[in-house]
Amino acid sequence: MNIIFLDVDGVLNSFGNVEYIGKIPLEKECFVRLSKIVKGTNARIVLHSGWRFWFDNDMYPKTPEAEEFTELLSKHEMKLYDKTPDFCTEEIKKSRTFGLVKAKEILAWLDAHNDVKNYVVLEDLDLNNDEINTNQVTTDGSKGLSDNDVEQAIKMLNRN
Repeated sequence: MNIIFLDVDGVLNSFGNVEYIGKIPLEKECFVRLSKIVKGTNARIVLHSGWRFWFDNDMYPKTPEAEEFTELLSKHEMKLYDKTPDFCTEEIKKSRTFGLVKAKEILAWLDAHNDVKNYVVLEDLDLNNDEINTNQVTTDGSKGLSDNDVEQAIKMLNRN
């Protein structure tokens, strides 16, 4: 199984240039680019963004924004498979230094799922972990997911 660990802010939108699809800040082109990765690799999406708190443990939407996000994914023949666990402390939340725990959350998810063949992390932050870095496509948060990022992610997910 191929997995995309998806951050949203800085990947499906860009800082300072956010468009809205409905009520949620997503840029249509970035969203379409994500669908190219999913369709080109048969990858499943694991949410590792703060947006994951909008979903319960069965990935059922808990907010109107989550419902809208789920509907948009469905329109592009995508869906959320799962989400990473939450290792954030109050200090991390206050200082907004999520990069300090995201790698640990991803690695914990991978440890619990032995059937992952390849994975890619779509993220705009440096996650400060060598193992994750070799599987990360670091987006430019001011632009979001680019065509070059899509090519790189597809290559990573389709390697043998």
